[in-house]
Amino acid sequence: MTSLSIYLTPCLGFQPSHNTMNLPLLFIALLALPSLTLASHGKTTVRKFNSEEDVAVALAKYTANLSHKYIKEKGSFSVVLSGGTLIHTLRKLVETPYNTTINWSKWEMFWVDERVVPLDHPLSNYKLALDAFLSKVPIPRSSIFPITYKRSPAEVAVDYEVRLKTLVEDKIIPLSATGFPKFDLILLGIGPDGHIASLFPNRPQRYEKKRWITFITNSPKPPPARITFTFPVINSASDIAMVVTDKEEAEAVAVGLGYAVVSPTLPCAEVKAKNELTWFLDKEAASKLH
Repeated sequence: MTSLSIYLTPCLGFQPSHNTMNLPLLFIALLALPSLTLASHGKTTVRKFNSEEDVAVALAKYTANLSHKYIKEKGSFSVVLSGGTLIHTLRKLVETPYNTTINWSKWEMFWVDERVVPLDHPLSNYKLALDAFLSKVPIPRSSIFPITYKRSPAEVAVDYEVRLKTLVEDKIIPLSATGFPKFDLILLGIGPDGHIASLFPNRPQRYEKKRWITFITNSPKPPPARITFTFPVINSASDIAMVVTDKEEAEAVAVGLGYAVVSPTLPCAEVKAKNELTWFLDKEAASKLH
């Protein structure tokens, strides 16, 4: 049997006393390091539905409930969108009753990733959201923060990170305990390869730990140049919804939820939320969960 010895050095004025002698050594070690911040994450919930229509109905109710909760608690609701089919699945939010009962004036909109194209380009995630969602609800224009276009992906990434840091300094966005911006809700889809945002398997961007925003110029999915949140920012969100409604993603969903294992694991398996990560799956997307 291997034995483990732990040696404690008093730190920042901590001195063991008779009150701590019977505590587990690991707990005493934490007492000795009062500046240590521990990252914690919440629960994971999987919600399965018969159809994409049922997912859309449930997603609208879920989002509306979180909107009410966060506006009541802190006076605003920060939402981060991705692209793809997710925007279509949000369609119920612009219909009755939510289009008139949600306090849209308190929403703040951001993007988890964007293609390096002009904002009016057909491939722009912003344009997709604008046409199908933002143009149909009264979110103040000053509360919408798209990833603006520049020819250099590196410039775009730096620009958006600076904008987020300014919003943190202005107390618009809070910081998480780990020092990254903390959004209320991030809405994500996944690809058949298990990518989320523009964090792809076999690309180094998924391993970025320090920057808030990064970029990719060789995306395996066109267009090749993209901007994306890093994992530390995504996983600092209070709540995250993973919305998947296609059989093509079923195997990636199985990996993401631990029903199958690949090495290295897929990006979708590394998503965590501070409060709750909720998977919204139709029966096609959930077909490999057995």
